[in-house]
Amino acid sequence: VGRFQPFHNGHLMVIQGMRKLCGRIIIGVGSTDGASTKANPFSAEERHEMISAALLDADIPDADIYDIPETTDHSDWVDAVLKTTGPIDTVWTGNEVVGRLFKEKGINVQKIKEVPGISATLVRERLLNGGEWDALVPDGVASVLRRIGAMGRMKELKGLQPK
Repeated sequence: VGRFQPFHNGHLMVIQGMRKLCGRIIIGVGSTDGASTKANPFSAEERHEMISAALLDADIPDADIYDIPETTDHSDWVDAVLKTTGPIDTVWTGNEVVGRLFKEKGINVQKIKEVPGISATLVRERLLNGGEWDALVPDGVASVLRRIGAMGRMKELKGLQPK
């Protein structure tokens, strides 16, 4: 489960590693409710498109992608995830709270370590400030970001005029 705002090379590296160990990969797209913000500028549909493009390029055609509903209660959220995805054996996460919540439900948790120098926050900052961002994301994601005008969107969300 992740926000994938946007999907980047670190996410892809984790999925490629998972593919070696897992029979089935389920990707949960979180934070699907609400309007665009600086921290969550891309819609669930756009993130699905980014993830699908990256997985296609990486020859990983069999991962399932689901929107994860928002809830106000952590326990309800885990139940909503499981209702959406069906049974799962292992959750891979870098989020301590998510890991704890799934462990409490008796599900194995594998901790994901952040890949140094790659983060969605860094990609968004570089999109906003005109820095080198495209090397941080898979080619398919870069194509989607260009097509949807991600640089201009980030500037608009900050209150600046797009160039």
